[in-house]
Amino acid sequence: MGRYERQTCLPDVGLAGQKHLETAHILVVGAGGLGCAALPYLVAAGLGRVSLVDGDEVSLSNLHRQVLYKETDINKPKVECAARHLRAINNHCEISSHYLNLTPKNVSALCDNVDLVLDCTDNFAVSYVLSDYCYRESIPLVSASVLGFNGYVGGFCQQSPSLRAIFPELPQRAQNCSSAGVMGPAVGTLGSIQAQFALNILLQLQPSPLGQLMSIDLRNLRQSSFRFDMAVEPSFEDTLHFIDFSDIHKDDWIVDLRAVDLQTGTKRSEAENGNSDPIIQFVTLDEFRQQKPRPKSEQRAVIACKTGLTAWRAARILQQYWQGEINLIAMGEKPLKLP
Repeated sequence: MGRYERQTCLPDVGLAGQKHLETAHILVVGAGGLGCAALPYLVAAGLGRVSLVDGDEVSLSNLHRQVLYKETDINKPKVECAARHLRAINNHCEISSHYLNLTPKNVSALCDNVDLVLDCTDNFAVSYVLSDYCYRESIPLVSASVLGFNGYVGGFCQQSPSLRAIFPELPQRAQNCSSAGVMGPAVGTLGSIQAQFALNILLQLQPSPLGQLMSIDLRNLRQSSFRFDMAVEPSFEDTLHFIDFSDIHKDDWIVDLRAVDLQTGTKRSEAENGNSDPIIQFVTLDEFRQQKPRPKSEQRAVIACKTGLTAWRAARILQQYWQGEINLIAMGEKPLKLP
């Protein structure tokens, strides 16, 4: 036990706590900046098993904040590089990697038999899919978000409220690290706090991080924290849910808000996406707001975009004049073709 003696000497850990960590299995979704900060501490602490999920590759612009990677990792899958570096930190930790994106379709399989989930993504849809699943299955979820100099870490689900209870609506103006920028140490700080939240939960320390949200502003060197144990879950009817593209029905009313190709600036059409029958409507959010399209009364509305944010906004517009079922899809850059 010499490897862990500096933490086992803590009364809050001890040999019994260390044994508990060695039997724990956590899922880390996102091997970007937050994951790169949290993962080395979790693996070094002696966790028994860590599963990594990420469908992205390392790029040069990642390296200022994703400090687990090296220049030689560029253009390689993040999960494979991360697993290799983490095994070099602690070869007693069993590490499995999944080079794919988490979706509503695979969330159940990926979360199977895990004791805790870390949401280290930069994707609204993935965060809500994880929260919905963890809340339903009573799995503790530690979720974080960071932008610029600011961010938060929260402990959700299991016996505590979900992410939706604190953030029932997406922000009207939302950006990500790619569009708005981020400071590397801010990401590292939030990721490290995520790791500590996870260890405290696994060790059953009190007060529990579940039901706690901590915010940090490293531009002005401030932090705050509050508990949300009594936060009310939104009703199912008031929430918007994400589905997998394979769950589309042939009779659905489908809108793809990625109507403009960001690389070429040209308008997408049904034909170029492989659809000879214009079942899918390609419009921008502004066109959706102006034209106010609507499904037939018996149809289900399915609205797609890249990250889920624009689809969420369009869904709220549609709800103002149509009362049917609405589902959302975050497609990334993949064309939306009917199965």
